[in-house]
Amino acid sequence: RPPSLPSDTPMVFAYYAQLKPDQQRIYRRSDRIHRVALPKGDALHPRTVELAEALKGEDHRKTTAVAQDLVSAITGMLRVAPVQVKVLKVRPSHNWGELHGLYTTAQRTQSAHMTLWMRTAKRRQVVAFRTFLRTLVHELCHHLDYELLQFQDSFHTEGFYKRESSIVHQVMPNGKTGTPTGGHPPGISSPSTSPEEFPSTRLERPRAWW
Repeated sequence: RPPSLPSDTPMVFAYYAQLKPDQQRIYRRSDRIHRVALPKGDALHPRTVELAEALKGEDHRKTTAVAQDLVSAITGMLRVAPVQVKVLKVRPSHNWGELHGLYTTAQRTQSAHMTLWMRTAKRRQVVAFRTFLRTLVHELCHHLDYELLQFQDSFHTEGFYKRESSIVHQVMPNGKTGTPTGGHPPGISSPSTSPEEFPSTRLERPRAWW
């Protein structure tokens, strides 16, 4: 356990020790929040099915449109600033591997946006739906860190990944994470209470997260 880590805080990722004290405080706050409750997550199931079908059909234009529609529906439910979704063709790669997604915070001349890629770098195959959806929600969670939770930074914490999983389960029919098929079986029940409402002031920071 890093020396600066309070005794009542769960074990964290190694890079925590390299963060500044104010960043460590943000990290710990992020780690304590495990869920983002969507008021009507089951209403998103048809969009999720449509996204799977668009990706399976290798329809770039429709995949982009439906991904944007799904993300806009979520930000609308949570009453936070919108984020633009860009879906490009082939993932960029280097000796560190393939880049799956990228989130860039809002700047003075450009709104916040997330970028995803439809095809793998090596074989140029369409990305598996589960991977694509996870990446989409992952980048959205960076946006929500700023706009919903009002963090000054967005870190990969255990809490972050749990929030990501909570959204994925809510947007999938039956809460499953595989590829949805035809028909819309009953989804998981909506939370009984509305999520805590946070200010949705747009923050302007030229930062990118992946």
